[in-house]
Amino acid sequence: MENLPGSQWSVGFLEAIYGVSREPVSALSKFIRSATPFWMSLYRGEGIVNGTPEKVWGCVKPLAGTLRDQWDENVSSFEIVESITDTLCVSRTATPSAAMKLISPRDFVDLVLVKKYEDGTLSSNAVNAEHPSCPPRPGYVRGFNHPCGCFCEPLPGEPDRTHLVTFFQTDLSGYLPRSVVDSFFPRSMAGFYANLEKAVKKFYS
Repeated sequence: MENLPGSQWSVGFLEAIYGVSREPVSALSKFIRSATPFWMSLYRGEGIVNGTPEKVWGCVKPLAGTLRDQWDENVSSFEIVESITDTLCVSRTATPSAAMKLISPRDFVDLVLVKKYEDGTLSSNAVNAEHPSCPPRPGYVRGFNHPCGCFCEPLPGEPDRTHLVTFFQTDLSGYLPRSVVDSFFPRSMAGFYANLEKAVKKFYS
């Protein structure tokens, strides 16, 4: 994909990764905020989770009815701001304070697309968005998600297990020492997979 600045890159991401060429890109681009230069790392997690892709998806999906805010210690609330289609929406995710309160509560507004592939893989794909009905709220620092998402992939010959790949590149915004951010995300990711395993067992056993 061509390396484009700001919102042009985001629209290109939507076209190339989301596969939403059926949707008018001009209609989607109104949600996208231009990115500022950033130094943060791109994080990728990968693991095998005990549970079918559908069960794992039920715990991580960024859609109405998700269980994410009931088990993920890094998600305090989740809401759909606007449903554009059955698979495309604008969402708001709030996170609690972290790292011994060195990181204050954040919230993120994203344009999210979900897809199901022929092999049974389920994916969510998101990028930062702006929405008129979801301005910054008191008590939260508005963060910025660069293109991010997850893939719940079936394991051949193991129908009750799922290969889960997650990736994100998040600007927490505010004035945070880089050392705090660099130490927080890897620990958070490791905890995500451990807690997800427990959640699948709790909600679907």
